[in-house]
Amino acid sequence: MPNPSSEAYLEHLNREQREAVDHFEGPLLVLAGAGSGKTRVLTTRIAHLIHERGVPPDRILAVTFTNKAAGELRDRISSLLGEAPKGMWTGTFHGLGARILRRHAPLLGWSNTFTIFDAEQSLRLIKKTTEEVGLDTRRWSPKAIRGHLSSAKNQLIGPQQFVEENAEGFDVFARNVAKVYPAYQKSLQAQNAFDFDDLLVKPVELFESNAELLAVYRSRFHFLLVDEYQDTNRAQFRFVELLASEHGNLMVVGDDDQSIYGWRGADIRNILDFETAFSGAHTVRLEQNYRSSAVILSAANAVIAENVDRKGKTLRTDRVGGEPITLVTTSSETDEARWIADEIEARLSDGPGVAYRDIAILYRTNAQSRALEDVFRRRGLPYQIVGGVRFYERREIQDVLGYLRLISNPLDAGAFDRVVNYPRRGVGNTSLERLSAWANAEGISVLEAAARADEAPDVPKGGARGLIAFAALVQRYSALASQRGVGELLETLVEELDFFGHLADEGPEGEDRADNVRELIAGALDYNAELLEDLEGETLDHFTELDLFLQQVALVADVDRHDPDAQVVTLMTLHNAKGLEFPVVFISGLEDGLFPLGRAYDNPSELEEERRLFYVGITRAENKLYLTHARHRRRAGEVMYGRLSPFVDAIPAHLVEKVTTAVAGESGGYPGRRVDRPGPSRSIDLGMGDDDLDFDAGLNQDLPRFVKGEAVLHDTFGSGTIGEIAGFGRDLKVTVHFDTVGTKRLLVRYAGLRRDFD
Repeated sequence: MPNPSSEAYLEHLNREQREAVDHFEGPLLVLAGAGSGKTRVLTTRIAHLIHERGVPPDRILAVTFTNKAAGELRDRISSLLGEAPKGMWTGTFHGLGARILRRHAPLLGWSNTFTIFDAEQSLRLIKKTTEEVGLDTRRWSPKAIRGHLSSAKNQLIGPQQFVEENAEGFDVFARNVAKVYPAYQKSLQAQNAFDFDDLLVKPVELFESNAELLAVYRSRFHFLLVDEYQDTNRAQFRFVELLASEHGNLMVVGDDDQSIYGWRGADIRNILDFETAFSGAHTVRLEQNYRSSAVILSAANAVIAENVDRKGKTLRTDRVGGEPITLVTTSSETDEARWIADEIEARLSDGPGVAYRDIAILYRTNAQSRALEDVFRRRGLPYQIVGGVRFYERREIQDVLGYLRLISNPLDAGAFDRVVNYPRRGVGNTSLERLSAWANAEGISVLEAAARADEAPDVPKGGARGLIAFAALVQRYSALASQRGVGELLETLVEELDFFGHLADEGPEGEDRADNVRELIAGALDYNAELLEDLEGETLDHFTELDLFLQQVALVADVDRHDPDAQVVTLMTLHNAKGLEFPVVFISGLEDGLFPLGRAYDNPSELEEERRLFYVGITRAENKLYLTHARHRRRAGEVMYGRLSPFVDAIPAHLVEKVTTAVAGESGGYPGRRVDRPGPSRSIDLGMGDDDLDFDAGLNQDLPRFVKGEAVLHDTFGSGTIGEIAGFGRDLKVTVHFDTVGTKRLLVRYAGLRRDFD
């Protein structure tokens, strides 16, 4: 291995970063603020362990939260060391879980060639299972059931425990989920499949039930490093705990102020209580920010200081000053989108300093992209959406992948159903229903039944011929999969099935679909080189290159497909923006009830998470930050009126310039006026005070118009006084200080409040 000087890669670290890198054995918590160089610390520490401490690369396990981050980690370490750290395991929790299961799934009753069901595939199976256990899917939503199952799995609650705790409980929904959970898990195993949550849960189950296997992995990995630790759930915590509890050489890097995934099971207590869980832990705070201007950091610090549940740190920078934050009041979502487009065009025309790729527009919900897309298309502004329809979710890609999944795993009934009659081969619904019934009666897979379709009673002869031909094709390619690379296999399959010919029949849209299939083939042909790097010397004893290709496809995240070099404006949700940075950032839709969401007021922890999400959005900006809101916005078919998000109130006034569009200033009697913008460094105060913003709170004609300090009566709680007013439309909430029962937060449309005229 080349012998780089340790000073060469340590000299650019600040004091706190070097402290984290120099730490050797024992637990280490690195609280890394936004833009504080945590990736540099992670990569330099790994290089330092290998080069200075003599730790073999294959004794190191590094866990990231995206495939993109894992690739960046490997590349940076290779650059520091002068060569790739051969044998080191690097990847996401899900990817590492899949890697472990590829080797040991038979210990759990699955084979090594299992399929990974994505969200849509698992939802279809849950829907089918829900119907099979006798529940009406119109009443009991499969999506809600999936969310409940995912939550249970992330908390390491298996089917048996869930049934014991809920089958006879008072919660009717949980009782019905208890019917679905065991049947769903049984169906997954019958199809030799895992869902995403299983990739976290099943490795833990493996380790807890096989002491010898756990000892092997503990011996293998002497040093563990975990990125984005604030977003770990119970299953991920247990995985790390099992591997690290014996030697204690665990470094976790995270930011409690950026914990934004509680809605999908992440537990902020994992990072807040790290020193308790791993005694003797050393803590290092990274507070020097290398990304944002002083203005932006001052705003971010002020916003997050409102949260109570945090360890506490203050970001600082050597950059002095910066452009003010622009707060824009618009009339509607269309007016908002037009203003943003105008401002982008203005900044681009000011000179060569800003390009399309330097600009991001962030929003709370995906639905908010519609108005922006409409305006951008009309203006001819180039853009990309991160988190829209994913490439691998497109119909034509799913069709091709359906064949590959069935070739890899003949037990995948979902893949069979998708492609058995595409392209058409004369197999109708009647034939499939009768074949499925016969397969169940015989206790064989539906693909095996298709191969013997001429034996199945009542299956029409034409349908039987198509089924037998289909099964023969799959079986032939299953044999080829162990002899050919996935790219060559895919090329041959698409040609034999005449995919492009069938897509050409769909006209111009079909040609676009064909281009997507060509892109998939190109990726598969390039996969060999990536495979050799990923295997790190391991062999394909129990699975094929096709199995690993499908695994990679299943684990691709939305942000992994973000192209930072594309000359386009990026549109994405605030959740998808985490980990990214842009010179210019717009945060749109800052209305109370939309951001924060109205339901967050019902739970203090949810409201704090919404504020952390706003903090994440602010800290994506390097040089310029815009905050925009609309006086009214169409949501779910209704025009909703609202006021500025209370989160903005925390930003010191001297950091903000206020702008109102001409439409907002002239419509509905609202205050404000159009302002000529002299340049990017303008400082404008339109005189919009809190009273002006409070005017919006009473604009829903269907609800009472309460004002702060007003006396009210409630049938149950008695008399009280209106405190805070939040939200808008159907989400309008009021805080009422009652004389006898204390303070209550009420949803106005249900509260039955009336004025107390006495």
